Amino acid sequence: MPATRKDSTNDQPAGAATIKPAAARRATRRSAPKGVSRKLFVLDTNVLMHDPTSLFRFEEHDLYVPIMTLEELDNNKKGTTELARNTRQASRLLDEIVSAAPNGIDAGIALDQASRGMATGRLYLQTEAIDVRLPAALPTARGDNQILAVVMYLADKHPGREVILVSKDINMRIKARALGLAAQDYFNDKVLEDSDLLYTGIRELPADFWDTHGKGMESWKEEGQTYYRISGPLAPDMLINEFVYQDGDSPLQAWVREKRGRSVVLETLVDYGHQKNNVWGITARNREQNFALNLLMNPDIDFVTLLGQAGTGKTLLTLAAGLTQVLESKRYSEIIMTRVTVPVGEDIGFLPGTEEEKMAPWMGALEDNLEVLNGTAGEGGDWGRAATRDLIRSRIKIKSLNFMRGRTFLNKYLIIDEAQNLTPKQMKTLITRAGPGTKVICMGNIAQIDTPYLTEGSSGLTFVVDRFKGWEHSGHITLQRGERSRLADHAAEVL
Repeated sequence: MPATRKDSTNDQPAGAATIKPAAARRATRRSAPKGVSRKLFVLDTNVLMHDPTSLFRFEEHDLYVPIMTLEELDNNKKGTTELARNTRQASRLLDEIVSAAPNGIDAGIALDQASRGMATGRLYLQTEAIDVRLPAALPTARGDNQILAVVMYLADKHPGREVILVSKDINMRIKARALGLAAQDYFNDKVLEDSDLLYTGIRELPADFWDTHGKGMESWKEEGQTYYRISGPLAPDMLINEFVYQDGDSPLQAWVREKRGRSVVLETLVDYGHQKNNVWGITARNREQNFALNLLMNPDIDFVTLLGQAGTGKTLLTLAAGLTQVLESKRYSEIIMTRVTVPVGEDIGFLPGTEEEKMAPWMGALEDNLEVLNGTAGEGGDWGRAATRDLIRSRIKIKSLNFMRGRTFLNKYLIIDEAQNLTPKQMKTLITRAGPGTKVICMGNIAQIDTPYLTEGSSGLTFVVDRFKGWEHSGHITLQRGERSRLADHAAEVL
């Protein structure tokens, strides 16, 4: 659920103190004491380009859009990038709001109707020339400084009212504060303020778990797995497909398969750490990898998210499970792999060849892991290994995100790599491509975000982890231990 905006003075949300459903928020506004001044938020261009619906996210407070913001929207509307699409959507929303204004725009436009009750403030557009003398070090030719001039003018014009600049640009906020103006980041797109609060998919059971939850417990075996129906103080907090474990003399690894009221059903896991249960020659090296393989190999799970730092085995486990289910059990027809093409360093320019050849430089992780998996495919000499490699590559397709809109994948094993660089809107576009029989796996490390304006709290990967938790056909695991090498593990800790 999106977080509400924070107030710069008391560090509390500008609307309700806690996140509430829309109906509850509207009831709160109606009962608000009279005479409480509404804040006036001045929107920087990057806020509208990042989230066009930000116009409706400020609840009872008023918005002000400077003429320079409109000018910059006009300059960025062309193109097929996500920012250009958002810019056009923001312009369309502004046009709808302004066109529906019955008495012109000088007195502000009520947002109630346009936002369907989400916002009850008013929208003001700059309708007059503003002449404010900025410090000599701030040239007025820059768009950012002209917006700062508007904020200074509004602060002088409304001395008894809180005027706040909202910008995704850190330097813009610093300049505003240096001029004695209030400035804030845009918080509404953030799923979580602190990434440490993100759902991990794993719960450690306390030592007295069976004492407090054993009363009335039912236990039975089915198809080689043991099931426990339990109730107790922890049961209502557990989520479907959440993994639980307990170390000690009688270790337990299980996951929640059913939840009814205050009781849950736990199912013991397949031990993929044992060689007899290896997946394309790969065995789980730690507890979290075993949990991940149980999700990846289960046909009832349609959507899997894997988080973890470099070297935790996300790509290797996902590919091993995919090859097993495509080439051995024939559960899926082929593997499709895609990722966001955001460079870490300088862009290498245009690339020749087909779509797959253009994507090849971005797919080094795929090739590296295929080398490992080819080495586990058994003996057969050079010819046998070459034939196996050709067979594997023929069942793996590499696709670009740019051509995903409108497609439907039937009976495919879809891998979305580096998913932390996707926006929530891009993530929705990708996941809704899944047709019948398709399994989608999203992998990433939210500590390595390369997309501008995306943070750990607003990444599309964080968004889907939070929104899908508790759905019976999805699962999530945060992998903790690196298994790449002692050098990689140490580097991840100290660098």
